[in-house]
Order: sequence, then structure tokens, then C-alpha cells
Amino acid sequence: MFENTVFGRLDQKLQHAIKDAGYETPTPIQEKAIPYLLDGRDLIGCAQTGTGKTAAFMLPILNHLVRVRRPRRIGHPRALVLSPTRELAVQTAENVKRYSKYAELPFACLIGGVSQYGQVKDIKKGAETVVACPGRLIDLMNQGILYLDQVECFVLDEADRMLDMGFLPDIRRIISKLPKSRQSLFFSATMPPPVLKLAGELVHDPASVTISPETPTVEKINQKVMFVAKSHGTGLSSSRRCATARTAS
Repeated sequence: MFENTVFGRLDQKLQHAIKDAGYETPTPIQEKAIPYLLDGRDLIGCAQTGTGKTAAFMLPILNHLVRVRRPRRIGHPRALVLSPTRELAVQTAENVKRYSKYAELPFACLIGGVSQYGQVKDIKKGAETVVACPGRLIDLMNQGILYLDQVECFVLDEADRMLDMGFLPDIRRIISKLPKSRQSLFFSATMPPPVLKLAGELVHDPASVTISPETPTVEKINQKVMFVAKSHGTGLSSSRRCATARTAS
């Protein structure tokens, strides 16, 4: 099906799922990262949103879960993806659902701002993959509903945004609960010194993949400039203000 690409190394169930999703050719980050991850390496990836990084880390993780089956333990997931925002967590979880449609791998998406009832229900169905924001994850850990002692694959996604949003104490607390023996993946759009320091604490002998955008702006982002009357913008000294709206295509 995908014999001449890195997708051809994936389990057939995953290949069928990504074919249904319209995947044909791996993106550069998928082409570079997937072989390392299938070989069990830790990885530091530098790539912006819109480059296909979710599939780059999620497909190898799901491949591992499919091929290395273990008895399910309720509340003890085998894979954890930590996201900075609810929107990104939901988007990642939607991809997990899409990729695992033939693989029978239950998952849970843990985000704040909504009732935990449905999320706890998904955990108790035996979720093997958990996609979570730090706050809700720690809350459920404190309640004794979720434990991280069986996590085999851990992803810290958009690490620079995590630090910008003040999540560093939560991240360190979560990492302290993970097994020492695990595969760790670290993704960030930028790599300033604080991000590199955190990466050094998380990964061991990592492979490194950097995808530089061809243009300063991700191509899948549409941008508009709108001029807004002063009456619609309080506290502005000028008669008009300029607002930039960005929407993902």
C-alpha cells in the first residue's frame, strides 16, 4: 500500500486508516521522524503547526501499541501526549481516533473547562492513549483516577507554548510520575535556552529533526487584515486599529 514510503513500515491496520484519511506521501517531518521513532529512539523535533508533526509522532506510538500488546489496566495508559491548549488536545485526539479506527485502541482526551464525567468514562473503558492538558491530567491523578506508572511513550507537544503559559511546574510534576524507562518525544516550534534545558531533562540520547518552513508563515494559515473603528476598540489612541485574524485551512 505504501511500500516505497515510511508509511510502509506501519502495521497494516494503521496503513488502512491513513489511506482512508487521504494520506499518500509523508511530509518532511514524517519522513525524517518516523524511522527513528519506530526504532524506539527518543526525539527532539523542531517544527511548526501545519507540518504534519501529529502524525509523525502518533503513528509510531500507535504502531507500538498495536504490535506490543499488553493486558489493559484501567487508569494506567501506555501512551501520554501532553498539549498546551484544549484546542490542540482535541485536534490531536481526533487524529488518534482517525488513525486507530481499525486497531481497537481506546483513548481519552482530558481537557479542562468541561465536565470530567465523559473523560473518566473513557479512562474506565481502558484508554491506552491519553491526550491531555496539564491541569486536568493532574486533577485526575490527584483523584486517584489516573496513574502514569505504565506509560511507555510520552510526548511533550509545543513545549515553547507550555513554558510561555507557565506550565513548567506542572510539567516537572508529571514527568516525575513517569517510569524511568520510556520513549520520550519533545516537539517545539522554537528552541530558546529554557526549552532546550527542559528537553535535556526529558530525553535520553535523542535523535534530532528540524523542519524549517519555506516561508515565515505556515502555508495552511490564512491571514486577513481588518481595520476596526475606534468605537469597537476601547482604550486605543488612534481612530482605527488593525487586527490580524488567522484561521487554519
